[in-house]
Amino acid sequence: MPSLNKVMLMGNLTRDPELRVTPKGTPICQFSLAINRQFKMESGESREEVIYVDVEAWGKQGETIAKYVTKGRPLYVEGRLRLDQWEDKNTKEKRSRMKVVLEQFQFLGDSRGGAGGGSAGNAEPGVDQTASPERYSPPPRSPAAKPAAQENLDEDVPF
Repeated sequence: MPSLNKVMLMGNLTRDPELRVTPKGTPICQFSLAINRQFKMESGESREEVIYVDVEAWGKQGETIAKYVTKGRPLYVEGRLRLDQWEDKNTKEKRSRMKVVLEQFQFLGDSRGGAGGGSAGNAEPGVDQTASPERYSPPPRSPAAKPAAQENLDEDVPF
């Protein structure tokens, strides 16, 4: 039976990301997104609804989010849904919570708070170069710095 578990969200962080490290040394970043939806009622009245989604980012991506994103900043997130289930220690009731496990993300806007965006190109997976160009841009190359192996590339091709 085919199945798909994919979530795409765009919203603003409700609080600063919280970075922790597992006992094995793996970083994990937890944060929450507020996602707004505007719609019109049958009466023509405009309404807005807000949902809050918990997100969990592991490894390098979690470290990057914790370092560069703060409360109120917009973020695009792709991931998968995961249901956490546990028993409350005090009431012994079964509890559950749905959260998104981040697989990719993209910074939205620029460091000065303006609109922006774009694709991540060849940078780290899920990291937008436009958000902090000085951090993610490769160093400039001079035209004379061409490797010797590429100078006679056509002569090396066997066909």
